[in-house]
Amino acid sequence: MEEGRTRPERVVTQAVVQWFVRFAQVEASGAVVMLACAAVSLVAANSAWSERLFHVWGTEASLQIGSAQLTRSIHHWINDGLMALFFFVVGLEIKRELLAGELSDRAGAALPVAAALGGMVMPAGIYLALNHGRQHAHGWGVPMATDIAFSLGVLALLGRRVPLGLKVFLAALAIVDDIGAILVIAVVYTGTIAWGHLLVAGGLLLVLVIANRADVQRPLVYVLVGLGVWLAFLKSGLHPTLAGVLVAMTVPAHSRVPGPQFAAQARALIDEFERTDRNAGARPSNQHCKAVIEALEHLCHLAETPLRRIIRTLHPWVTFGILPAFALVNAGIALPGRFGAVFTEPMPVGIILGLLVGKPVGILLASWIVVRSGVGRLPAG
Repeated sequence: MEEGRTRPERVVTQAVVQWFVRFAQVEASGAVVMLACAAVSLVAANSAWSERLFHVWGTEASLQIGSAQLTRSIHHWINDGLMALFFFVVGLEIKRELLAGELSDRAGAALPVAAALGGMVMPAGIYLALNHGRQHAHGWGVPMATDIAFSLGVLALLGRRVPLGLKVFLAALAIVDDIGAILVIAVVYTGTIAWGHLLVAGGLLLVLVIANRADVQRPLVYVLVGLGVWLAFLKSGLHPTLAGVLVAMTVPAHSRVPGPQFAAQARALIDEFERTDRNAGARPSNQHCKAVIEALEHLCHLAETPLRRIIRTLHPWVTFGILPAFALVNAGIALPGRFGAVFTEPMPVGIILGLLVGKPVGILLASWIVVRSGVGRLPAG
């Protein structure tokens, strides 16, 4: 195929490929794609294509293995399935920070937890103050949640201008906030919880904890058993994205080859390669050189933790696949014809004020309290 192309065609193709590679390497590129998809979805939902768009998202798709079948709409496959993978990756990054990062000490971890609690209590309080005794008073849980995908997407647009400590703080805050919202939904709004399936999920999580303790390093083990945890959560009535966070906490964060041992063995292999290369006259076909390179690749593989390997593998799929799909499905809100009524009814006003006023005030107030009391500390930078 490449031989049949003219030189100008090859140059253009190479330039296009290089542009996409450079774009994908820019930190904010994933956020640009996600927000562009959100804009497209919002415009389409308020156009002549809206009915057709909602029909597509409502189309059912089935996964069948033998006689077992799982049927969900495309909307639910993305929100309950793909977003569990997103929470899995974010959970891995939070675990890394808990072990050796901004959240590794009690004061560092206390701040995002307290901020998330403040960011849940204040919006719920504002909503209840406006809707107490009314028909929609039970909807106080709606303004509690933070949309973690869009939150991190907007943060990514700022790129390296945002300190790493602030990014970790906001990611941890959003995770705690989402878990809190899921628990509120489970306790207050879920009619029936299938405790049998929840016990199955707990048993599978215990298997993963044992695998971690037994130094099982194969990522595939955690992915396959994690799928079982996700399915059990889905059947239990709890939101299955919670499974992604819980499974992430069981993935090993240590390597088979410690740092000093890796450095010594890598140095020995590089020295061996240089000696062989000089003696062989730098011939690429030299078999011993190839063997040394393969040994070095294997050593690097052993030195990389399963946690880091999974993040590296899934990150581009989450950034350029899952999050844009989430934006397409969820940002398509049809605005009502009587838009002014939104600002006169207690229910929508409670949600708007809860999110726009209660959320930031609650986060700032709770953060100020824990920092001033010495329980928590601000992130570095």
